[in-house]
This record gives sequence, C-alpha cells and structure tokens, in this order.
Amino acid sequence: MNRRELLQSAGAVLVTPALAAANIAAQTPAADDRGRWLALMGRLAEPVLTNLAGGTLKQRMPVEQAAGADRRAVTHLEAVGRLFAGIAPWLELSAAPGAEGETRARYLALARRGLENAVKPGSPDFLNFSGRGQPLVDAAFLAQGLLRAPRALKDGLDAATTRNLVAAFEATRATTPGFNNWLLFSATVEAGLAALGANWDATRVEYAVRQHEQWYKGDGAYGDGPSFHWDYYNSFVIHPMLLDVLAALGDKLPAAIKDIGTREQERARRYAAVQERLIAADGSFPPIGRSLAYRCGAFQALAQSALRGALPEGLSPAQVRGALTAVIRRTLEAPGTFDGDGWLRIGVCGHQPGVGESYISTGSLYLCSVAFLPLGLPPADPFWSAPPAPFTQQRAWSGQPFPIDHAMA
Repeated sequence: MNRRELLQSAGAVLVTPALAAANIAAQTPAADDRGRWLALMGRLAEPVLTNLAGGTLKQRMPVEQAAGADRRAVTHLEAVGRLFAGIAPWLELSAAPGAEGETRARYLALARRGLENAVKPGSPDFLNFSGRGQPLVDAAFLAQGLLRAPRALKDGLDAATTRNLVAAFEATRATTPGFNNWLLFSATVEAGLAALGANWDATRVEYAVRQHEQWYKGDGAYGDGPSFHWDYYNSFVIHPMLLDVLAALGDKLPAAIKDIGTREQERARRYAAVQERLIAADGSFPPIGRSLAYRCGAFQALAQSALRGALPEGLSPAQVRGALTAVIRRTLEAPGTFDGDGWLRIGVCGHQPGVGESYISTGSLYLCSVAFLPLGLPPADPFWSAPPAPFTQQRAWSGQPFPIDHAMA
C-alpha cells in the first residue's frame, strides 16, 4: 500500500494541524472544555501521526535544539513515545458516532500504521531503540502508551509488528539506567514486554520499585535518586510510572511490592492535591526546576489521578478539569507555541528557546501530551459532564472560602 492509499484507507486526508483542530472545535459548543482539549490534542497529534504513518517523520519533523547539541538520532522516538503515552487512554475508548469518534478512529489507524513503521527494519521511519542512553527513556514512554491502551494499541498490532516491537524494547537493555528516576524507565519497558507476551525481567522491576521506596521523602514526594530536587519529575515520571507498572504487574510480584503499591496510591493522591494547588488562577505555575519545556506535561500526575478516578478527598473532578484546562491553554495557546507547519517549539509559554536544556529538542516537547490523559474518560463522566467549578487558587485569590491544606500523615 502506498502512502496515498494508506491515508485514504484510514480516512486521513492530509490537512494542516490547525485545520484539523478547527474541524473538531467547530463541531463542539464554544464553552465545551472537552472540545477545547480535543482541538489542542489534535494540533499536537496531527503532524506526528500523519507523518509517522506515511513514513515521512524523519524527513519532515524539524529539530530545534540547544546550540551545540546533537539530538537528531533520538528526537523522533521522543516525539512518538511521548505522544503515545498521552493520547493512549483516548484511543482506548470504545468506538462512538460523531466527530470525536470519527477522529479517534482515524488517529487509531494512523497510530497502528505508525507503530509498524517505527519498529520495522528498513522503514524510512525505523526509530532508534538500540542507541545507548536516551532511547531507553522514550521506549519507556511508548511502553506506557501500550499499558494505557491495551485493546486499541497492544491488541491491535499484527504479529510482525508485535515481534519487532518486542525486539525494539529488548534492545534498550543495553543501557544501564542511572541511579535515579531512570530505574523506572527500565521497569516500564519490562512491563511493556510482559504486556506483549514476551519474557520480562522481574528483577529490573522490583529493584526500581524498592529503590523508590527508599527514596520517598514524605508528603507525597520522592527524591530523584537519593536527593530531592525542586522540579516536576514526580509528575513527569515517578508517580505515573510507578502506578502504571504496579497496576500492570502487581499480581506477578512479591507481596512486599504489592504493599509498596498500596502506599504509592495514597502518596499519588497527596501529590495530586499539591499539584492542583500549584496552578494559578490564570493557568500559570511556578517555573522551577528543569525540563520546563514539557509545558503542561508537568501536571501528568494530577491528570492521571483524574483518569484513574483516584482524586484526593475534597477535590472534585470539575475543579480539576478547570485547573487542567487553564494550564493547558496557558502553555499551548500562547502565540509562537507552534511553527508554521504545526510542530511544537521550545518554550513554556510561547517560543522561548532559552528554556531548552542541552537534552531538549523538538521531539522532547511532546511530553506535554500527558496532560490530556482525562480524555480517556467518556464524555458522560463527571470529569466532563459536571458544571464548571472554581479551582483552589481561583477561590483563594477571589475572596471565596477554600479548604486549608494538610500534610500527608
């Protein structure tokens, strides 16, 4: 099948990301938060998925990066793995009529075809899983996407693609993870291998979980290794991967690991409560720590808690929807966020190249997609259907009553 036939068979007439977003938004009420989210998610997904499915991702994706950095060998897998981690729960929803259902069916077809290209030797978009270092990170995000969409992604792959994906994940074992959050990348890849029916290494998983238990600092926060860092890595990586790995493999691990999993669920709730309070009334948040170019992806932990139906007591789905909507719009609607072809540019609010560390490039930026995890909840879920409610900082700074905060016991 040539590229033209592929895109037509998927219902994927090539359109600009802005037009795809506008098409979704035009068919939803102006005040519909879900419609806004879908439009923005479409802007993120459109260039990555259409080009990956068509075998032109490496050809067409620009590579913005810090001066002197050389990220071309890894940036494409970054874009793919991170986007899949964010949109997977939405792809997992059952088929439905209407504009959203049609768009989801198209994106799912593109995602499956794109995965085939990404792991097929000889494909023009065969991605780098075997290089040491960074490929382990983004193989883990891709594995996380499989865990979040077992029916739509994992079960929807043909036998050859499954074999190639297993080989790709296994290739990342050549990288020894750092003694920090990278242990969870190895654990998540092993969980992905287990989900694909391949042999997986329980030791890598147990070691990552036990080590993070030792690095727990209290009040819902882990150290990134032995030291605590003021950044958003508890949300970018630590809580989400701990929860997803333990959910996938908990029944196959020793009882002591299951006990850690029980504690982790309560810690994640507390961290979600903190995250909701960090979002200012205008959607801004403290620009502290590294990797700020991941934008609204800094709030993956809060988004995941909403997706799991595991919000802390006193935090309503509607106010979390309001908080996440504010931070998503603040970080993705600013002028200059996307280039003329719809690709993300480095920055936290608009185009701010100086925000990008030496490990940041265009592909890295797609970790912002994990803020969209609650799109995996159906429209009738209270997260989407409940009337708007002010979130904590809106209430606090407008003179309204708001609950005081309490540290985790």
